[in-house]
Amino acid sequence: MLAANHLAKAVLTDFDALPATRRSLARYYLLDPQARERVGDWEKIAAETVAILRLEAGRYPSDRQLADLVGELTLLSPEFSGWWNDHRVLRRTHGAKHYFHPVVGEMHFSYESFQVPGDGEQTLCVYNVESGSDTARALQLLSSWTAPTFATPDAPPTP
Repeated sequence: MLAANHLAKAVLTDFDALPATRRSLARYYLLDPQARERVGDWEKIAAETVAILRLEAGRYPSDRQLADLVGELTLLSPEFSGWWNDHRVLRRTHGAKHYFHPVVGEMHFSYESFQVPGDGEQTLCVYNVESGSDTARALQLLSSWTAPTFATPDAPPTP
């Protein structure tokens, strides 16, 4: 996870609060107990994440960080080995996901994932909601609570 806006952090988790080497959706989905509560259809999403890792492992068989991640998930996630041994591969390009937030409830998103032009090593994920939907209203509420504040030269600092 290279970057996320404040709403993504509010819906999932604050990846910026983690050390850079720990910012991984795979780690979040498979190792963070909060993910099981927040990710709708957790088992499906977690299994698909493993299939995406397997695809990447095939593309980059000598990648030490990826091998270390697979080893860590093998040791720490009870479900990982079963999904990994299925040998399923997946390139996720679009779809729907839903998440549960403890304050605003269930939220439904459509998403698209694509490689950044000029850099095939990066994937940009864009999540959208239907205008006027319950999810759009929930995100407006979350946004009002989590929007970053910026000090102005004349304003006192906020605590």
